[in-house]
Formats: sequence, C-alpha cells, structure tokens
Amino acid sequence: MDEGLDDDLGTTERVLTLLGLLQQRQAWTGPELADRLGVTTRTVRRDVERLRTLGYPVYAGQGVGGGYRLGPGRELPPLLLDDQEAIATAVSLLAGAGGAVAGAGDAALRALSKLDQVLPARLRHEVRALSDSVDVFGGGRAPVDPGVLMTLARACRDEVEAGFDYPSRGQVRGRRVEPYRLVASDRRWYLLAYDLDRDDWRSFRVDRMTDASARTFRFSPREAPDAAAYVQEGVASRVYKHQARFLVHAPADTVRAQIPASAAVVRPRGSGCCEVLSGAERLDAVLLHVLLLGHDFEVLDPPELGERCRALAQRLRSAAPTAPPSPDVETL
Repeated sequence: MDEGLDDDLGTTERVLTLLGLLQQRQAWTGPELADRLGVTTRTVRRDVERLRTLGYPVYAGQGVGGGYRLGPGRELPPLLLDDQEAIATAVSLLAGAGGAVAGAGDAALRALSKLDQVLPARLRHEVRALSDSVDVFGGGRAPVDPGVLMTLARACRDEVEAGFDYPSRGQVRGRRVEPYRLVASDRRWYLLAYDLDRDDWRSFRVDRMTDASARTFRFSPREAPDAAAYVQEGVASRVYKHQARFLVHAPADTVRAQIPASAAVVRPRGSGCCEVLSGAERLDAVLLHVLLLGHDFEVLDPPELGERCRALAQRLRSAAPTAPPSPDVETL
C-alpha cells in the first residue's frame, strides 16, 4: 500500500476516535485527549481543525482550565443525516424512549442524547413539535418532557450536578443532586441520584420534575447502588405505608412472570422458592395479590400480617356455602 495512503487512513481513524471522545463527555483538556490518542497536543489541535472543516463545531477554551468541547451543530455535519432523516430519527427515538418499542427505552435515550449533540437549533423546534404527535398505547409509560430526559441524560453522561423542583409532603422544593443513572420501568422514568442536601441516595420520578437543568459543577462519581434494583425496590415497597415479605414456594422466574416489576421485588431463595417484597396502603391488598398467584406461601413480615391471614381465611370459610350431602349417602 502507498505510504501516504496508509498515513491518511491512520489520520482518519484517529479523527473518528477523537470525535467519539468529544461525544462522551462535555469537555476534555488537550493533554487528556493527547494521552487517549497517543499523540502530541499539537496533533490534537490539527485533528480538531479537521473536524471543524467537516462541519463539527468544536470549541476550545482559553487558559489553564480551558479544553475542547463539541457544541450543537449550526449545520448538520456531512456524511450523517439530512434534515428530514434527522427529524425522522429523532422522533422515532423519542417514541422508543417513551416505551413504544419494548426494551428499547434506555438505548433510544442514549442514541437521542448523541444525536442532540449535532442537531441544529432549527431542527430541535420541529422535533419537539412532531414529538407531541407521538403516543403510546397498551401500558406505556407516564408521559415525560423529552427535554427533561435529554437534560438528565447529558448530566449523567457529563458527571455534572443537576437541579430541579420536586414535590415532597405537599410542598415543591428545589433539589440539588449528582445524577447517576436514568431507569425506565414498565410505567415510568426514574432518576437515581445522590441528593446533596440530604446526603443520601434517592430516586425521583421524572414526570414529577419541573425546571430541570444541568449545572456546571463537575463531581467525582461515588460508589453507587445498583440503579435498577434500587429504584425497583423503592417503587415496590418504600413508597407505600405497609411493606410485606413472603416466602413463595415457586421458582423466582415463575413468580417474576406473574408480577409487574413495579409491584414487587422477587429474590431467589433456595431450590424452587423465592422471597417476594411488596408494599401497599392496606395489608389485605398485598395479601390478596400474593394469594392470587396460586402458589403456597408463608408470611415473613410483618407479624400482624399473619393475623390478617388467619382472619381472611376464617372469612373465606364463612363465605363458602355448606356442601350438600352426597346423593349416594343414605340419609335418615
């Protein structure tokens, strides 16, 4: 192969790698990029100029704290999508993030966040208008503002603080958080974040947020709980007045298929058994849900639920009509 052509291919691969790095987070310093690419900072500057020539708006800050960041596109960069293709793609991703495509919510949101990096302002308004005409049927998630989802997704990606107003105990209060991960259930979007004012992890419903914004303060990621498990446990138990635990004599996979993920946490417990953690406003309600699963079960917690179980059993026996005598039994 011609040596000059080989050099051109190496430069192209490096420039594409540089573009991928710029899309991963909000800002990079020149030395950080040089270290990742294995080149000098002078080569980084040349590669940045190549991206600008291709239409990618790469901004450079001045001074010691300066760095490179990829800004929103004034024009759609070459070799990507034209205006109509970009709009169609964005609206389709919004539908996926809203739950129209099973299991596609998280991937659609990540792709939409990347597309937003290069989407010109003139197209953002058209995408927002068209997204209002996208709806979901059959158990879709609660509607959320796609702009809020985008803001939170970028804040998670860039590791910057976020702020929003959120209702709590009848009042709307401002919250300052370190956003960690967006979690999609079968009904809603949630944000797992470290609440800076309460000094603890919290999960927030995205559809309840107002005035969400990303801040400029960077944070170092903390050791975080498993996002999906934390949110699921919170939704299934902590938000209710009563919490209950049961030992169900059936495999965990069988019981998970019977209970929505937003209604209970199911954990394997030995061979052929599982533990079900759920919550409700009334103990009788959660007891009936487990009863209707159709499996033998034992009440683990709380103790008073055992009393409710015995009372319900007595009520059911009293409600059953007395069985008539068998016709082949001779009566006197």
